[in-house]
Amino acid sequence: MKKLPLILGIVSILAVAFLFIWEFALNGDKKLSEEESFEQGMTESNIAYVEIDSIILNFDMYFDLRDELMVKQQNSEAELNTKGRQYESGARDYEEKVRKGLVTRATAAQMEQDLLQQQQDLLNLRNELETQLMEEEQVMNRRILHYIYDYLEEVSVNNNYDYILAKSFGSPVMYANDSLDITEVVMKGVNYKYREENSEK
Repeated sequence: MKKLPLILGIVSILAVAFLFIWEFALNGDKKLSEEESFEQGMTESNIAYVEIDSIILNFDMYFDLRDELMVKQQNSEAELNTKGRQYESGARDYEEKVRKGLVTRATAAQMEQDLLQQQQDLLNLRNELETQLMEEEQVMNRRILHYIYDYLEEVSVNNNYDYILAKSFGSPVMYANDSLDITEVVMKGVNYKYREENSEK
């Protein structure tokens, strides 16, 4: 009878040890499977990046739209120069007539008022043309980026990319392995697609 408590104590210790080992092994397997699944997810992620500035500056669409914008800018400058010369001619005429006393004070005052209005119109026109050109440039940039993004979406589908990052100076991507760089391929592909679409027009 004296040995019964001792036997029960040993059995209890063995039972606790068994439960401890079993629980530890189970959690260890669970932890391992979570790590394995995380690593599996990482290896399945297919990531690439492009130097977006390089693509834009070597994109035929950029040059075509930039040339269109430059023509509009030249037309705006020509319009401003024409109106500026008209204003200068009017100002010289006013000064000469006033100096020679060829107009009455009332006529001189009216001429001066007309010149002030012409000057204000010229300033308004300049501001309006500058605003239009800025908007045109913003639209141009959005059209270029939109076209590239659409092409990158096609590339990602065809190549099973989960992510294609845009790397440029000041972008959140501070470093990327060169083996993930698909800039050259995208540059050639987007130009080929753009030329093909334009040749069909």
